[in-house]
Amino acid sequence: MTQPLVDDVATGAALGPARSVEPGPDPSPGEGLELRRVLRFFVRRPGLLASVLIVVLVVLAAFRPGLFTSQDPLHGVPSQNFRGPSGAHWFGTDELGRDLFSRVVHGAQLSLKATLIAVAVAFVVGGLLGLVAGFVGRWVDDVLMRFVDVLLSIPALFLSLALVTALGYGTVKVAVAVGAASVAAFARVTRAEVLRVRQAVFVEASRSCGTRWYSVLGRHVLPNAAGPVIVLATLDFGTSVLAVSSLSFLGYGAPPPAPEWGTLISDGRNYLGNAWWLTALPGLAIAATVLATNRIARALDGEWSRQR
Repeated sequence: MTQPLVDDVATGAALGPARSVEPGPDPSPGEGLELRRVLRFFVRRPGLLASVLIVVLVVLAAFRPGLFTSQDPLHGVPSQNFRGPSGAHWFGTDELGRDLFSRVVHGAQLSLKATLIAVAVAFVVGGLLGLVAGFVGRWVDDVLMRFVDVLLSIPALFLSLALVTALGYGTVKVAVAVGAASVAAFARVTRAEVLRVRQAVFVEASRSCGTRWYSVLGRHVLPNAAGPVIVLATLDFGTSVLAVSSLSFLGYGAPPPAPEWGTLISDGRNYLGNAWWLTALPGLAIAATVLATNRIARALDGEWSRQR
């Protein structure tokens, strides 16, 4: 019974002293699985991938226009006016010989700035109204929701026109007017989500334990009610792009020669017969941005619904 032990000792002595093996870092297969899952998610949804790329390009054009063009959007060469799309001028030139592609790229900065301000105004003001109405309840809810009903009864574009007429012209004022017209939708969605979360079992349990109301609001209600509001903000981004462009088209945006997208379409409509690209290509940029944000919003909505 002791012979195998002796043989093992002898064999170990012959091979030399045993070496201690340092354990290597534990592989984390979860990271690889997560990356493959994300890649598979986008491969199965090529439309979503294209939408994300479009939004990324628009954001880069808004904050770093020099990455796409080095031409001055305000400098024109009159002898090269009404040149069609070509290798030298991807989107052609306008009536003053200005490069239309550079004007669209630099116009993204103005249009996206106004859109972000509009979404921020609607998100903050509407979110606060809905949060107070849903969390406090009682007569506060009744008063705030009657005010929201009045806003909902007015078409958003008409309300934006009335507000921008009162505030004056300019990109920021147009953005505030568009954002104020979207406050009612955010207030409604936020209130509905707060009411849903407020009646949940874990919120009632937290209250029964004596947790203060601001802790319940910050730790339980807000995190669980934010998902649909963020989806609405993504969807409202495309709507705000259209609204800002519409008001700029009507002449309420930045004064010429600022290359806002709506202003570019308005300037090009006088030359549809001989220079179709002056209207069609800026309109295509607006349509691509709106469709891309809507596609991303639908994907976020589906993901949030599955998690719920």
